[in-house]
Amino acid sequence: MLNLSAFVAFHARQRPDRPAILYGEQRIGYAALQARTEALSALLAARGVAAGEVVAVFMKNSAAFVELAIATSRIGAVFLPINFRLAREEVAYILDNAGAKLLFADAEFGPVVEGLPGLILLDAAAQSDPTRLVPAGTPVPPVAPRQEGDLFRLMYTSGTTDRPKGVMHSYGNFYWKCMEHVVALGLSAADRLLVVGPLYHVGAFDLPGLAVLWVGGTLCILREFDAAAALEAIARERLTGAWMAPVMLSRTLEHGNPQGLDLSTLRWCIGGGERTPEPRIRAFAGLFPRARYIDAYGLTETCSGDTLMEAGREIEKIGSTGRATPHVEITIRDDAGRPLPPGREGEICLRGPKVFKGYWRDPAKTAASFHPDGWFRTGDVGYLDQEGFLFLTDRKKDIIISGGENIASSEVERVLYDLPGVSEAAVVGVPDARWGERPVAVVVLQEGATLDLATLQAHCRSRLAGFKVPKGLEIRQALPRNPSGKVLKRVLRDELAAKA
Repeated sequence: MLNLSAFVAFHARQRPDRPAILYGEQRIGYAALQARTEALSALLAARGVAAGEVVAVFMKNSAAFVELAIATSRIGAVFLPINFRLAREEVAYILDNAGAKLLFADAEFGPVVEGLPGLILLDAAAQSDPTRLVPAGTPVPPVAPRQEGDLFRLMYTSGTTDRPKGVMHSYGNFYWKCMEHVVALGLSAADRLLVVGPLYHVGAFDLPGLAVLWVGGTLCILREFDAAAALEAIARERLTGAWMAPVMLSRTLEHGNPQGLDLSTLRWCIGGGERTPEPRIRAFAGLFPRARYIDAYGLTETCSGDTLMEAGREIEKIGSTGRATPHVEITIRDDAGRPLPPGREGEICLRGPKVFKGYWRDPAKTAASFHPDGWFRTGDVGYLDQEGFLFLTDRKKDIIISGGENIASSEVERVLYDLPGVSEAAVVGVPDARWGERPVAVVVLQEGATLDLATLQAHCRSRLAGFKVPKGLEIRQALPRNPSGKVLKRVLRDELAAKA
């Protein structure tokens, strides 16, 4: 039976007391996890959620986050995790576009979500034990069997248009993703995963994320990232694996190990798909003497983790994100869609059972994202070497990646055009040692108008998540354009990078 509750129930029978989730002072065994998700599924059913309807969460990491995901699956509903850094207008758009029936939100986000439909707030006690929200005697509904093609999850991602797109993940996508990572990472019930990235992101939830529960292992969930707390958790709980966005790894390496913690149980840490420099790989080996750093490449549309660097090849293949996982195929194509040979740069295209179904309620964008023969067009540019190792070189899509978060330039530009006096605006990513990239606004003003960075940022913060707000401003007389009038953002990126 395809349902997230099925593997929880299996391990609850086989190893009821084995810890499934560690969160704060809690050690939640598999039998307890099953009981808690059954109770939550009763709450969802009592609130009128039916199979195929959407349940959204706007939450930081907690035991409740994972339990709500499993409970939503148990009744056949669709899980919708939302980035808790988003502004109210962005959240409202996503909820409306998805047609969400309920919204679970941490109480600290009350000012953002107040008045939104179907709202249920969780205080700190409910974040640790959400069954507190379930009235006594609420009947537990039966498990809803799902099929491979049924919708498991919606995830909204920044795109090249001015609104986020809803990525549709089927049960087949998610289960094949789990299988890929079990095989590629050698996961077993002995694995104990540090979950320190935000669970609304595929990195934390999927790479390998819940695949560790799939095999009967343990998730150690930290509410939010803190380098010292992460290192202490690895030592205290004898953790074996982790996923960290590049900025998280940088801060962890900067922190070092001043307490002399025993970090020898960590076997691997997966990174965030950037070209990791050799000094960082060597610094990682110095901090974690028995672990390997695994560069990876993946997208929300593919449930993440399409390529993983192989053990012992990190320095030899420096700059590569590794080779494809077992059931992922990669081809490089030119602008006409023709396959290119090894060493030739072009658009990275993917095919396999974990590639998404398409974009929610948007057949036009779905069709544009696939070649006629079914290969998914990632919008990223790179090449394969003779051995099939993938090297990223650029992005076709107008996306900035800052601290592991995707920022659609056009989404920020739409907000900038609402500023009085702005005639033209372009937002580009400039290299940043800590964040990978930082967004910078390049603006042409109307005659007589003035604008400073503080005013621009205040305007953007009222409409956008904080990580999308430009960190720099440059005023120009004109934007560089090609003969057809398109803004040459590569020129802007190169010019700003030279000044940085």
